[in-house]
Amino acid sequence: MASHFHSMDDVINEPERVQFEFFLDEHRAALNECLDGLTEEQARRRLVPSRTTLLGLVKHATFVEQVWFDEAFTGRPRSEIGIPATPDESFILADGDTIDSVRAAHREACAASRAAAAPLSLDAVVTGNRRGPVPLRWVYLHMLRELAQHCGHADILREQILA
Repeated sequence: MASHFHSMDDVINEPERVQFEFFLDEHRAALNECLDGLTEEQARRRLVPSRTTLLGLVKHATFVEQVWFDEAFTGRPRSEIGIPATPDESFILADGDTIDSVRAAHREACAASRAAAAPLSLDAVVTGNRRGPVPLRWVYLHMLRELAQHCGHADILREQILA
């Protein structure tokens, strides 16, 4: 986590930007940590009919970071960024994907996201998303919604795997 705050209680009276970034980083870290202590087989284990696996969730989270903090910021096409065309495809695991490689790619994407957002205000508008122009504040809220949902998925999958 990039901030010096240790819990959500520490940011209660901080500016809105600090609160957004603390909660985002907390959820980014939680998703990355969902792979802690797992074997490669456990990380890839499919327990639901969809492509959702713990390793796939972290890989998807990397895609989401790149969609919102690269594509939406720069307007670069997904093919140029090197990410899949659709969210569903972002869950697909390549033979070479490992816990270490997927976690490292996720950490790099999160760092790039922080760097991309740093010079912008919450009211700054990014224009590269398919929806059209959206303010950074909306991107942060959307990311929190997305990451919170996936943290919940990860909690349930871990519980089943480690039961």
